Amino acid sequence: MTGFREAVIDLDAVTANIRSLRQVIGTPHLVAVVKADGYGHGAVPVARAALAGGADWLGTADIPEALALRAAGIDAPLLCWLHPHGADFAAAIRAGIDLGVSSAAQLDEIADAAGSGVAQVHLKLDTGLSRNGIAEAEWEPVFQRARDLELSGVLRVRGIFSHLSNTSAADDRAALAVFTRGLALARRAGLSPDLVHLAATAAAIDLPETRFNTVRIGIGMYGLSPFDDRSSADLGLRPVMTLRGRIAAVRRVPAGRGVSYSYTYRTTDESTLALVPLGYADGVPRQASGSGQVSIAGNRFRVAGRVAMDQFVVDVGDAEVAVGDDVILFGDPEAGVPSASEWATAAGTINYDIVTRVGARVTRRYSA
Repeated sequence: MTGFREAVIDLDAVTANIRSLRQVIGTPHLVAVVKADGYGHGAVPVARAALAGGADWLGTADIPEALALRAAGIDAPLLCWLHPHGADFAAAIRAGIDLGVSSAAQLDEIADAAGSGVAQVHLKLDTGLSRNGIAEAEWEPVFQRARDLELSGVLRVRGIFSHLSNTSAADDRAALAVFTRGLALARRAGLSPDLVHLAATAAAIDLPETRFNTVRIGIGMYGLSPFDDRSSADLGLRPVMTLRGRIAAVRRVPAGRGVSYSYTYRTTDESTLALVPLGYADGVPRQASGSGQVSIAGNRFRVAGRVAMDQFVVDVGDAEVAVGDDVILFGDPEAGVPSASEWATAAGTINYDIVTRVGARVTRRYSA
């Protein structure tokens, strides 16, 4: 370990997770989602590892994320779908990036930006999530406009997609029915998309009818479970990120000693306190104060008191620890350490939040 804050990223695990999911899901196409800097793991190395595992598309939220992959020399098919007003569609089209379309106005903006090229687009339908996506009342005119633009040679509708709420199987099947209706209307308008995608990791695993010919895999690629009742191991996945630190200070204190801000924790007996130099500026959730657990030398200890901006304390009792000892906040629970999901439970959030919040001060070290 080279520093005192480190996230070790197991790229072999990314590749293995994609291979495993491809075998389970079986669709011709799989989009590996590397938005938000690869869910905090590093978009470029993760993208390469996912492609090595059999992903044939990459996905990002916005154009700058996609352009960064192109700048790194990644030339795989690439889709991005969340565009603010004034997005640089022309740069994306020149770079061969497919664009998600969520409104009639956006469709026309992309057509105008195509210049002498041909824009490749995926029409996103709102099937009940009420976020971005073409509203059902606008489907038919947008489909007709898209077909007219296809015939004029400025764009091609390569895909049609939507996103599920993961509220329940019944809710997702209701959204599937809406999506299927929209897909039929698109085809009736003369559109013939190569890719049809609705399912992300959870539905791709649990609802085969939502797979169509393409799925988008995000959290599963990073070895984390999207389910409350099944672990990564249950799904045949291996967590990719291990968040580690080193003990920066050790002190022996008497019973009744207050620890960290507001003294929300006081020692009950004479005890040893170990200081770990990671805090909420590094992504350690303050909401997990007093409840998050770490592993030191194979033993688990709970955070004592408040997580501060740069540090937190653990009460190790009479355990022998020393400055420089490794501290694992989360990693692969099969190795006996806490998981990102356990930290999520402690903080009242989800495992996606735990890994994507890991801050820029934390060095990423890649292993393969």
